[in-house]
Amino acid sequence: MARSTAMKAAGLILALLIFTFLTLAVSSSNNQIQILNAERRIDLSSHIVKVFLTLKVENVGTTPASEILLAFPPSQADHLALVKAQAAIGKKKKKSYVHLDVNPTELPDAPNGTKYFSISLLDPLSLGETATLEVLYILTHSLEPFPAEISQSESQLVYFRDSALILSPYHIKQQTTFIKTPSTKVESYTRVEPTKFAGRELKYGPYEDRPPYSFSPVIVHLENNSPFAVVEELLREVEISHWGNLQITEHYKLAHAGARHKGVFSRVDYQSRPSIKGASSFKHLLASLPPRVHSVYYRDEIGNISSSHLRTDYRKSELEIEPRYPLFGGWKATFVIGYGLPLEDFLFESPDGKRYLNFSFGCPLAQTVVNKLTIKVVLPEGSKDPSAAVPFPVEQHLETKYSYLDVVGRTVLVLEKKNVVPEHITPFQVYYTFKPIFMLAEPLMLASVFFLFFMACVAYLQIDISIRK
Repeated sequence: MARSTAMKAAGLILALLIFTFLTLAVSSSNNQIQILNAERRIDLSSHIVKVFLTLKVENVGTTPASEILLAFPPSQADHLALVKAQAAIGKKKKKSYVHLDVNPTELPDAPNGTKYFSISLLDPLSLGETATLEVLYILTHSLEPFPAEISQSESQLVYFRDSALILSPYHIKQQTTFIKTPSTKVESYTRVEPTKFAGRELKYGPYEDRPPYSFSPVIVHLENNSPFAVVEELLREVEISHWGNLQITEHYKLAHAGARHKGVFSRVDYQSRPSIKGASSFKHLLASLPPRVHSVYYRDEIGNISSSHLRTDYRKSELEIEPRYPLFGGWKATFVIGYGLPLEDFLFESPDGKRYLNFSFGCPLAQTVVNKLTIKVVLPEGSKDPSAAVPFPVEQHLETKYSYLDVVGRTVLVLEKKNVVPEHITPFQVYYTFKPIFMLAEPLMLASVFFLFFMACVAYLQIDISIRK
């Protein structure tokens, strides 16, 4: 009994020593970096908040530093859609940028649920060396409509909450924050001197010599009538046919995520003065499609919707669609967009003999947030060993789909991702193996059916089934 108690005590002491060592290690790594200058620019011109952060960091420690930490409060971490970073190399006209890897990480001493991302530097920073980093992070659902309900003729006002000081685990010698507003109409904003508002820009700072984890909450109450277009669910089905066609079918569940509409809706007022009697609504959406698109259709549960315009050239195609009714806050619409593409533009063969589809991820509709995106790549029957190469984390699994003349079914590779923004529109690849002999399966099946039918007809005509002799 005593021996067991002693072993538990020793294990507890060992765990405390390991925790203390890790805390000291993290603390020392944070202390060896300081930010000489930080400039943050927050763009509120749409419902997707874009933040551009420029950091000039210096290593003041004795050991080389290979990573820089970004800190986010829990209220922002839950709405983060994307974090990207690049390093500036060279000066002025010869300046170039190199992409840096960014990955979520955890610290044992994170205060108040702070979330972290780690930026991996190209080369470790030695004592006294500096580096300039350009960071872009995007926030969704971060503008809170207030009032929460408005009438048809009212403009939409929203709250934006943040901090005048940049949350960071490092000491910041100098920092400035700029907030770009959609218009000059700003109802109110928190003052943290020095604060200046001119035109469409609100400036906080400069602030000097701020210790780690400094935070000064601010609230900006401003007008924002940009389309709050949110696709609650988007299902994109990409069906590959080795006979030369790529068929795309997209199922949308669209919603206006702004201030909810109250009262009655007058279409007469909306048609006569849409900029006043529907300032916060949207009626048109633009979808960017690949070039050489054909057989385009746009329909809903009722049937085909004729209010669409397709513009094509050798570089891109644009489909302008118009729902059956304008969308105000809280209103929803469901519809389907379908089109075909030449297979030769998207299907290629890799050096190892595999075939791969090169297609674009994300949502074709401009300036929309997708709460849940599902992409189903339907491979030809007989395809094996499917795998996907996507430049960011996604959930993957396999399904089986049966279509006409299928025997064993078609393999379907399913990709799922939440909180998707336009910056996620990047190419991805789906690799698979396929034996050309499988292309003859359906023609042989049809030929066999017709042959058997023909033989049955011949046999029927030759057999005498009468009862007379």
